Amino acid sequence: MDMKSSPCAALRIDGARLWQSLMELARIGATAKGGVCRIALTDLDRQGRDLFVHWAKEAGCSIRIDAIGNIFARRAGQDESLPPVMTGSHIDTQPTGGKFDGNYGVLAGLEVLRTLNVAGVRTRAPIEVAVWTNEEGSRFVPVMMGSGVFAGAFTLEHALAQCDAQGVSVGEALRAIGYAGPAGPAPAVGAYFEAHIEQGPVLENHGRVIGVVTAALGQRWYDVTVQGMEAHAGPTPMELRRDALLAASELVLQVNRIAVERRPHARSTVGTMELFPNSRNVIPGRVRFSVDLRAPDDEQLLDMDQALRAACARVAGERGLAIDVEQVVYFPPQPFTPQLVQAVRANADDLGYSSMDVVSGAGHDAVYVARVAPAAMIFVPCDDGISHNEIENAEPEHLEAGCNVLLRAMLAAAEVVA
Repeated sequence: MDMKSSPCAALRIDGARLWQSLMELARIGATAKGGVCRIALTDLDRQGRDLFVHWAKEAGCSIRIDAIGNIFARRAGQDESLPPVMTGSHIDTQPTGGKFDGNYGVLAGLEVLRTLNVAGVRTRAPIEVAVWTNEEGSRFVPVMMGSGVFAGAFTLEHALAQCDAQGVSVGEALRAIGYAGPAGPAPAVGAYFEAHIEQGPVLENHGRVIGVVTAALGQRWYDVTVQGMEAHAGPTPMELRRDALLAASELVLQVNRIAVERRPHARSTVGTMELFPNSRNVIPGRVRFSVDLRAPDDEQLLDMDQALRAACARVAGERGLAIDVEQVVYFPPQPFTPQLVQAVRANADDLGYSSMDVVSGAGHDAVYVARVAPAAMIFVPCDDGISHNEIENAEPEHLEAGCNVLLRAMLAAAEVVA
């Protein structure tokens, strides 16, 4: 049904209620600087999960928990045999996380359910809100664990066996907080929408309210090791040195250039660096650093990979060093479903919200769900593009706008029963 001609065309969510729910959830694990520390599968995570389940039951939902601890709150449809129209995100945070990353997507979904209840709207297909387990990966790896298991990116057994720094496994932690559900095949999903703060500055810089997410960047991560020769900093002439840090520094500039030359969507980052022997008066003999390359399609990502390897080979030859490049992570680029992307775009326009097409530079649960179901994402701005930070902030009117777009997109997919 065309939402412009639907009897629900004038339906809007309650922005104040959405904001109040976000602030209440943010009190669980609140930090002194105004952020949230609610690490996956801790007791604080249990408290957050319990609060969501309480709210979902108040909204008349049934609750299902799967073997990796994902929570699914279901609002029944007229035809329960249909696969659900789903939305969701995560409520675990970084150690210095904010109030909105992940939490917004979960509570925007809850607000959609509450809005439908108040208006007495019935849908043909059921609607579900998912809370995915361990999206952040700050305690357990891999990241996006719950949605990854759901989509078959890795096995349940592998995920349950992963341990934190104290040797506690995911399976043990799930049992400890009471969220270890039964094993079984993942059910079909009719459509999946995820609302999220952008976690970057693009929307804010362009003065747009809604980001229509067309795809998520593919990612290749590397460990690069430069092996030179440590030597005394005083007696060793400059021309006779095999300085691993000097070579690594040249490569840091090359890594940056790789993305700059492939704008606008390419990204490249050196995020960590370790020196040996890390002594003030010793020429560094070995340097190990990380490289993170991202691009919207595999062709460009492979081109960036080749550019990195060529730069390493060139610097190694010029400096008389050995340089090893090991790829440690690969996430393929993930386009979102064109029809659902267009639904987001059209509903933003119908509602009078400014919008623009964007790509997601970060990983999200929607990236895994998109492997097994039609999927799309809705971005809203966050102040200064800051996220994974206690000062993370978003404007209430932007959150409300994104949730209104989510409401209309989900109603169109689930079909309003007249």
